[in-house]
Amino acid sequence: MHLPDCFLDGKTAALSAGAAATGLSMALRRVRASLGPRQTPRLGLAAAFVFVAQMLNFPVLGGTSGHLIGGVMAAVLLGPSAAILVMTCVLIVQCLMFADGGLLALGANLFNMAIVNVCGGWFTFRFVKAIFCRGPRSDGIDQRAAVFAAAFAAWVGTVLAAISCAGQLALSKTAPWSVTFPAMVNVHMLIGIGEGLATGLIVLAVLRTRPELIITADVAQPAAALGTIGYGLLLCFGLAAFVAPFACPWSDGLDSVAKALGFFHTEQSGFQPPLANYHLPWTSATMATAVAALIGTAVAFVAAYGLARALAPRLLAMKPAPRNPRDI
Repeated sequence: MHLPDCFLDGKTAALSAGAAATGLSMALRRVRASLGPRQTPRLGLAAAFVFVAQMLNFPVLGGTSGHLIGGVMAAVLLGPSAAILVMTCVLIVQCLMFADGGLLALGANLFNMAIVNVCGGWFTFRFVKAIFCRGPRSDGIDQRAAVFAAAFAAWVGTVLAAISCAGQLALSKTAPWSVTFPAMVNVHMLIGIGEGLATGLIVLAVLRTRPELIITADVAQPAAALGTIGYGLLLCFGLAAFVAPFACPWSDGLDSVAKALGFFHTEQSGFQPPLANYHLPWTSATMATAVAALIGTAVAFVAAYGLARALAPRLLAMKPAPRNPRDI
């Protein structure tokens, strides 16, 4: 769903960028107030996983593929504000290093996938979980309600992002709303099924192993053990090196719609970074994709972790106050 340059006109790109900047500034304030230094690696790990997950295209129908957006999954695990920052880091890395999404359209992509997808999915998750939760359990979480709510919310978030993208295309007069709306929604309703299944399985795995990591509100998050972060990064690098090169090569949902509606030719090659299209000129296509995926995964982790460290308050380097006079 990454919009390239020239799918949108200037006013739509500027309006989307302004809306994205507003949402991002609100998320920055919330994260600054709630994030602790020991929680910062979780944002880096989430960004690394979302980056590599978006490279794992799966076939959908009729030569169209889809991939995990990951915003709702990040919101369930981190809270919506932190998820917005994670998605922002991923989308910026994709744009500046791999030309995945246009530079002028970066604001629109941020609005669709970091704001609409995350917030729409998060509110759906909270609403559905509240309806189906039968009451408190010994572990504090109704697992079936949480998994179903996360899966359904991921589907809803995907469709909402597609609707927003269709509105931007219509506002730019790239294609009429009466055509782009059904085309984008129909294909992303199918892609959203894959998104929902993947999100539900991930949430279930976390609930079975580390249920305290599931967020129920946009508040301070529990710290993850260094071992958890290490194993998570190892998984991300494994997916990047051994799975990403063999992802489905078919066009994604937006590209398929653009080809079907006849405006795919308006895409122009503007800013082209050295790792554009996840390929390197000096090696085979399979190896090039693996290397590019490894680099992008590492950079996404560093970007989100660095941003989180910059926002998190510093621990005061002072001795704790004594508990009684004899400790003085």
